Parts: sequence; structure tokens; C-alpha cells
Amino acid sequence: MSRTYKLKVAGLERELPLCEVNDELEIAAFIMLSDVELTIACARELLKKCPDFDCILTAETKGIPIAYEAARQSGKVYIVARKSMKVYMQDAVMVNVNSITTKEEQTLYLSRKDSDTMKGKRVLIMDDVISTGDSLRAIEELAKSAQAVIIGKAAVLAEGDAADRDDIIFLEKLPLFPKSK
Repeated sequence: MSRTYKLKVAGLERELPLCEVNDELEIAAFIMLSDVELTIACARELLKKCPDFDCILTAETKGIPIAYEAARQSGKVYIVARKSMKVYMQDAVMVNVNSITTKEEQTLYLSRKDSDTMKGKRVLIMDDVISTGDSLRAIEELAKSAQAVIIGKAAVLAEGDAADRDDIIFLEKLPLFPKSK
């Protein structure tokens, strides 16, 4: 029987499966994709904690549901940094990133159109989980390259040491699970 972690967030409970990251560590897999009830509730509660903003910036893929729903509830625009270059992305800027949940280095792309949309605007960076902060740093770099004003960094969950940071807004802590030897 696989191990799980019971998470309580935004008034809801979810059983998260524990997944091996390496020989020494497991993480609780928090997946908002397809969980409409959770996404709506988390966006509502997260927006209560965030400063006023002009647009939301997130990374593809797992940050999209919370960014979309927060944008829908606030009536503001959201922008997605893509993980691959698309033919319609003219004059894109790019940044490399390593994530705890991805084995290889990834690249995030932001089109000139999206950069222009953010230029001089108050941008709220949003994601589902902030853990090591590597993805967050990459998104910040993209926002800065667009000359956006980053007014906040928000996530549904802060995992591990990220919960001790004072520069992020989050709803709940998510522990890491060291494997016993």
C-alpha cells in the first residue's frame, strides 16, 4: 500500500501520494489539474492575501489552473511562461530552470507580446507549489526582462524550507519526507 499525506488547504482535504524524488527524499504530489473545487477555493483564499496587481505570471503547466482561476476571480489578465518555443512566439526571451519535480534542465519562454503586456505593470507571480525556489527565480528573471514590477510571489503551498521564507505568500506548508535508510 502506498503512503500518503493528508493535506488541509482552503477548507478542503486531499490525500496526496508520496513520490520518490531520489534515494533520500519523497515529496507529497500536489496536483491541482482537474480538481476544480480545490482550484476555486485556493484561488479565492490566496487572492485575499495578495496585494493589488495588474497581471499574473505563471509557468507552464501546473501553475496554470491557479493562475487562471485567480485571474478569472479578479478580472485580471494572466500570462504563461511556456516550456517550449511556439511558432507564434516572436522575439521570445528565455531562461533555464531546474525543478525538484523534473529531472532535466528546462527552458521557459516568454513572447515579446507577453513581455510588452507586462512592461511597467504590477505583476503577481503565482504557482501551485514553491519548493527550492528555482522555478520562481526563473519566472522572476522573465518578469524583470519584461521590465515588470514584481509586487508579490504567491503559491498555494510552500514546500520544505520555502515555508520559512518571508518573501512569498502561501496558504499552507507542505513538508518534505526524508526516506529512512
